[in-house]
Amino acid sequence: MTPVTTFKDRKVALFGLGGSGLVAAQALMAGGSIVSAWDDSEAARLAASARGVAIVDLKAADWSDFSALVLAPGVPLTHPEPHWTVPLAQAAGVEILGDIELFCRERAARAPNAPLVCITGTNGKSTTTALIAHLLRAAGRDVQLGGNIGTAVLALEPPAEARHHVIEVSSFQIDLAPSLAPSIGVMLNLTPDHIERHGTVEHYAAVKERMVSAATLAIVGVDDEMSAAMASRRDQAGKATVRISVRSPLPNGLFADGSKIVFARKRKRIEAADLTGIGSLRGRHNAQNAAAAIAVATTLGIDGQVLREGLKSFAGLPHRMEEIGRVGGSIFINDSKATNADSTEKALAAFEKDLFWIIGGKAKDGGITSLASYFPRIRKAYLIGTAAAEFARTLDGAVPYAHAGTLDVAVQMALEDAQRHRGGVILLSPACASYDQYKNFEQRGDHFRALVEALPGFVSRKGA
Repeated sequence: MTPVTTFKDRKVALFGLGGSGLVAAQALMAGGSIVSAWDDSEAARLAASARGVAIVDLKAADWSDFSALVLAPGVPLTHPEPHWTVPLAQAAGVEILGDIELFCRERAARAPNAPLVCITGTNGKSTTTALIAHLLRAAGRDVQLGGNIGTAVLALEPPAEARHHVIEVSSFQIDLAPSLAPSIGVMLNLTPDHIERHGTVEHYAAVKERMVSAATLAIVGVDDEMSAAMASRRDQAGKATVRISVRSPLPNGLFADGSKIVFARKRKRIEAADLTGIGSLRGRHNAQNAAAAIAVATTLGIDGQVLREGLKSFAGLPHRMEEIGRVGGSIFINDSKATNADSTEKALAAFEKDLFWIIGGKAKDGGITSLASYFPRIRKAYLIGTAAAEFARTLDGAVPYAHAGTLDVAVQMALEDAQRHRGGVILLSPACASYDQYKNFEQRGDHFRALVEALPGFVSRKGA
């Protein structure tokens, strides 16, 4: 844990006692703060109280006593309307911040030059974050991995001069971290997302750009207009920027040329890595993730051979184009993390043909109409969840489909069809939220993996 000493002996209000909120309360207490915490969930309040956190009804509190309000990242700051704690804090002149901000202030106090790599973007954050940490560990570096990827940032070991913190940050977290200024800031891409929390795509982009602007070095994917504009604004400000692209060659930066990642400088080109045969990094979207990770690793002095071996040994993340294994000539891919069409597009683009596609759940706005150009690659689709009827209308006449209803039926149907075809790729990439049938995408992906592993003749990827 990183004790937060920058609020020692001061009173701090905290709302939201889920994973990161509870850790923030404990880190503040460990650093000597006097914490008054609240959550709308009685179960969360009881769990925090059992761990020694003081539970205080913040609606009845004297806000003039507080030095700060710490909000959990899931709590609305501005949209669709500010959480009720926000106007109370603002009226009392109390600053509002999140756990990433607490970490940044602790870093500034303890070890201001400690390496801090922060990764953001709409898609690919988690894979890129995990890959950067993997490459640094392969080089023998002291690495702490966390943030939005799963481990709360304050649950990590404290900043130190030779310790690398590799942190995934969401727009919600950046919004609550005014002093976030990483050594290296990675901006992968930007497409409209979380509009309900930011009001407009322009505000969403502006929040992301705060981190990009403040980074000592920024690594920016320039394949979308808004991210490319961020890179240009850094250039105009005279700030160090490395561009990455998977759509076109660059005169300076890193770009994908087929399966190769090429480093260009003053129009001279050097092959930095070849992703051929690395299953965990298949697809153009993963080429972008790899290019960003290579840029970070190279900047931090990782040897080229260590980097290339590290790419090969990267296992990938669960539920993100995760190759589970095979049954005969059929390969099973768990891409349960694909909860919208934009994410599923990355999966469909990674395979040229013979796809047996399991799709559905709780539909997002726009459905799957944007994926029509990939329909010729699909042998058959298997529809599950509440989106089935809507998706059937989209697929009708373009892709053969079956109403499977549930994941277990879909897996069995897909395998039987693939075996008749002498193999193929059985892909769970739902393009939907999971909440109609599962608690979250992880539970959905775990169920898919369990179903596949129970099939007769299954051979794990690890054992292949």
